Amino acid sequence: MIIVLKANRSEEQVKNFISNLTDRYDVSVNTWVGTHSTVLGLIGDTAAVDSEYIAAQDIVESVKRVQEPYKKANRKFHPEDTVIKLPTGQVIGDGSLALIAGPCSVESEAQICCVAERVKAAGATFLRGGAFKPRTSPYAFQGLKAEGLELLKKAKERTGLPIVTEIMSIGHLDLFEDVDVIQVGARNMQNFELLKELGHVHKPILLKRGLANTIEELLMSAEYIMAGGNEQVILCERGIRTYETFTRNTLDISAVPILKRLSHLPVIVDPSHASGINWLVEPLAMAAAAVGADGLIIEVHNDPSRALCDGAQSLTPDQFDVLAKKVQKVTETVKSL
Repeated sequence: MIIVLKANRSEEQVKNFISNLTDRYDVSVNTWVGTHSTVLGLIGDTAAVDSEYIAAQDIVESVKRVQEPYKKANRKFHPEDTVIKLPTGQVIGDGSLALIAGPCSVESEAQICCVAERVKAAGATFLRGGAFKPRTSPYAFQGLKAEGLELLKKAKERTGLPIVTEIMSIGHLDLFEDVDVIQVGARNMQNFELLKELGHVHKPILLKRGLANTIEELLMSAEYIMAGGNEQVILCERGIRTYETFTRNTLDISAVPILKRLSHLPVIVDPSHASGINWLVEPLAMAAAAVGADGLIIEVHNDPSRALCDGAQSLTPDQFDVLAKKVQKVTETVKSL
């Protein structure tokens, strides 16, 4: 249930009203204070809440019941866009296009530092790199694990780029103390115990959509994190499994405007995993920018033909440089329309 308060209410009136609601009903209240209004979101069993009683209160402008099961991620509860701001100054969700780039897997200090320097020069503001790698085959390269995280830190020290890397287990959480943005991969989108634990972490979470999950299921996974107290969630569309076999997955480009309509959370797109083909990354990235994505996460490798993981979908630094210029032009053009 959503309650919009009148503009002329005092802080004391709001405080007393919220106290009355929590005493009277078995609900918690999420408060959002905007420029022109204050919105209260009632979370819990609202079936017994008397909307007529609430509407009769002097400070109430309107009351509306919400049918969607996700509350904290719902734009109705939080009309303005959420903007993720890192202590290092980088931003996602402010209307600009954030570029997250780097190799699928960290392979060596020389490799990750080389790629970090090149993508930063091209305009990337975040460095991605896999230390723990979930692979379909148990015989495939699984990442350098803790050593990979240390190498990412060295690349950050050299370039200043904040780190975005994937977590696979609650047991690894202590190792992620110096990671700036924790990524939850597609295979863990519904690892609810992991999501609940990340709800207690005070840093942004990049949540990827599962291979065969609906938009509502993605938002419900975000709700798990937010319900724990961490509202710094970034949604990521990375392609879903369909009957088409030409590409690795099918990029659901419509998910971007849909998610931005349903939720206030920033939405980024991963054209690398969506396509699995390097020459498709650029046009898909441009399409994502055109429909309003808040950012892109792109795989870049200094020598894709020798990459230990996902070389076929990785761009070279030179190719990323070209892509970065094109997608920024798309973003600027869309803003001017």
